[in-house]
Amino acid sequence: MTTTVAVLSGKGGVGKTTVCASLGLGLALQGHKTAVIDFDIGLRNLDLATGSHRRILYDFINVLEGEAALGDALIRNRHCDTLYLLAASQTRDKSALTEEGVGRVIQQLGDAGFEYILCDAPPGMEHAAKLACHFADQAIVCVTPDTASVRATDRILGLLQSHRIDNQPDTLHEYLLINRVNQFHLDSGAALTTAAILETLAIDLLIEVPECNRVAAAWSEGKPVLADTESAAAVALRNAVAILSGQPIKPVVGEVKPAGLLGRLRRR
Repeated sequence: MTTTVAVLSGKGGVGKTTVCASLGLGLALQGHKTAVIDFDIGLRNLDLATGSHRRILYDFINVLEGEAALGDALIRNRHCDTLYLLAASQTRDKSALTEEGVGRVIQQLGDAGFEYILCDAPPGMEHAAKLACHFADQAIVCVTPDTASVRATDRILGLLQSHRIDNQPDTLHEYLLINRVNQFHLDSGAALTTAAILETLAIDLLIEVPECNRVAAAWSEGKPVLADTESAAAVALRNAVAILSGQPIKPVVGEVKPAGLLGRLRRR
């Protein structure tokens, strides 16, 4: 059985691609055959986060338009042989993504034995992000603890809810990942608390990821930060992987009870 996960954000710069690459690696290291797909056509970054940027021969659009077979476009990760990347095109327009084509690629990956497919959607809720959500079983929404990010995320969650009401049953399970949590900023009042964020967004909490200066080094090495054994962010991301795959974890930052269905129904 294949589980497809859309990794979203209301705005850019919140670490969504870092999260997607790390979750993909974590699931693959557990032995799950995992694919990560870059949906950000024209602005790809997932290849850099996974250290695959010099190995791209064909991309997502080449596959969709029949210019390459899916197997020829998938890039096996050099750190883990059960993790594969399908890169975005740097030269094509996002309009090249079609519902039929994306659905066909997702189906082919499932038929090829992939257990997890992670879709790194562009920020906001444009065409490519909507397509990623359309085929997803779960959505991980990444946010940072600041007002601008929370406001953009609230808008994204509202659009997701209205889309389900209009077009499909409520089958997409949403989780919030709060990234770059800085205890000093929390203590000084410069950052929003997890409780305040959850009260505003009314969504189930997946994990809080602490701010970590080793993330930049991971990008420069082309290795997802989850592989860094000395990174505080990596510990939290490994716990997120455990949650997604049904394993027990230990709390990382602090336990906060997530808002439930009643809060979601009260969304403005």
